[in-house]
Amino acid sequence: MTNQPVHSPQFFLTAPSPCPYLDGQFERKVFTHLVGEKAAELNDLLTQGGFRRSQNIAYRPACETCRACISVRILAGEFKPNRSMKRIIARNDDLVAQEFPAEPSSEQYSLFRGYLDARHQEGGMSDMTVLDYAMMVEDTHVPTRVIEYRIGADGLDGDDSERGKLIAVALSDLMGDGLSMVYSFFDPDYSDRSLGTYMILDHIVRAQDRGLPHVYLGYWVAGSSKMDYKTRFLPQEHLMSGGWERYEG
Repeated sequence: MTNQPVHSPQFFLTAPSPCPYLDGQFERKVFTHLVGEKAAELNDLLTQGGFRRSQNIAYRPACETCRACISVRILAGEFKPNRSMKRIIARNDDLVAQEFPAEPSSEQYSLFRGYLDARHQEGGMSDMTVLDYAMMVEDTHVPTRVIEYRIGADGLDGDDSERGKLIAVALSDLMGDGLSMVYSFFDPDYSDRSLGTYMILDHIVRAQDRGLPHVYLGYWVAGSSKMDYKTRFLPQEHLMSGGWERYEG
């Protein structure tokens, strides 16, 4: 029997379950726990190797018959918004964004609940309670931020009316080489603002301002229309069998 050092992560494999992106496929995931004083260092290493974080778990696909999930990261330093993206930036120039520690609020959950009810009624997160949401935000052992986007804000330190209406939220990890977007959601009544795209564009600027080279977007799934938007942010890199490879569409 081999004894592993306490600081060495142990990896586990989930049982097969129906794939949420491709009909007829079954997904499996390999995962490990992100806890302790080395959690941030391990999260950086695993994210660079194609893992994603959910609470204190890092996971990546380990499907038996499919390799459609491809890790994507934007090359923030080289990114230039196209004409359509510039229009989205202009459309949202009245928004005020503020970055906070990973702490949930009832206001965030109300927005989150409305987003799920409008966009993901049959998804795996559809029955999340306020306690589930709180765990999603604060159960982290790595540097994590909540970014709130408000409209009609008169100030950032006043009450809710002065701070403006909350219409979008992003949960993101701060890594040594970039920002990793863990989850984002928005008010579906403002769908004409393309807030999902806007939050990614805002993260690119935040990475640039910090001198960080990457924005990690998670997985692009070839053949899934839900994921097509991720390949619009060019140039970017895809994690292939030989490592990260440049992708320009």
